[in-house]
Amino acid sequence: MYDPQRRVSSRKTDRSESHFGHATIPYSSPGDWVSRHPRNRSPHHTGSCHSMSLADTQPELPRFRLMAPANPPKGFIVRSFGLTDLGQVRQSNEDHFAIMELARTMHVHGTNIHQAQAQYSHHRGHIFIVADGMGGHSAGEVASALTVMTIEGFLLNTLNRFTNLQASEEHGVMEEFQNAVLQADAKVFEEAAQHPELLGMGTTLTMAFAVEWKLFVAHAGDSRAYLFSKNELHQLTQDHTVVAEMVRQGVLSPNEALRHPSRHVVTNILGGVEPGVRVELHRLNLEPDDLLLMCSDGLTEMVTDDRIVAIIREDRDPQRVCERLVAEANANGGKDNVTVVVATFHDSAKID
Repeated sequence: MYDPQRRVSSRKTDRSESHFGHATIPYSSPGDWVSRHPRNRSPHHTGSCHSMSLADTQPELPRFRLMAPANPPKGFIVRSFGLTDLGQVRQSNEDHFAIMELARTMHVHGTNIHQAQAQYSHHRGHIFIVADGMGGHSAGEVASALTVMTIEGFLLNTLNRFTNLQASEEHGVMEEFQNAVLQADAKVFEEAAQHPELLGMGTTLTMAFAVEWKLFVAHAGDSRAYLFSKNELHQLTQDHTVVAEMVRQGVLSPNEALRHPSRHVVTNILGGVEPGVRVELHRLNLEPDDLLLMCSDGLTEMVTDDRIVAIIREDRDPQRVCERLVAEANANGGKDNVTVVVATFHDSAKID
């Protein structure tokens, strides 16, 4: 959502089997970020996407989460819900989200075989997207919607082959995730170039692909993805902001960051004045009863992590969690649009 206080400067990062940019798959190390402008977005992007080595960018998860379990659960059931709200202050909602199920199907249109019918793969992939637009005068709404639609179309034609995922194909998922983000980045920039009133528009993006007890995450900006597992909340993504980087470098304490005047300065988005987003990527193993939470900063600016944990511990139902978190953000001021997507993962053998 457009915010006159949210701007952009230069970039950096941190986190799971993850990395930034084009490159190899293991782990990412912080590197130099490219300048880009965000929310009030008088952009000053100074570079293009390039590869980084992987190393120190792991979420606070047990190490075994990055290795396949010896005996993974057989059945994989996903329950999910998404909710977006205008908030108490904004005049328009520039957040967009999507929840999708991906499968391979074959429809028989002609045959002499008796009772021929459509063929369906029993394997399913689940895609979750949150995008928080910026730019003013509805440009942010255009940027986030265009990003979601571009990624939907791209993934439909690429990820469907990964619904029965083999270990050797995990690198391919990461590559396609990165390609999807880069294509959306270019599309937003192209649209703005054709319509001067949209110049400088941009959007954050956090998306996830869950398939057969694997979770892949791609991210840019200051929306977030969390994993609630074994009664604890883990932030999977980094905030791509000036202040978050200062905290990672030890320049600011987390408490100082909460009041810092530059806390809204975003350093990495899709769109802006030049294409060239940095893509933060993660891969980890899921376990039965894990919960994925994805949200725009309209939630995390209004609701603390401790309060998020308390709400999830009280009720794991995706719809009720979304409704309670959005209500809490609005009760605390609702200064921005707020979007929440929640998914829970279950072993079919343990579901009644």
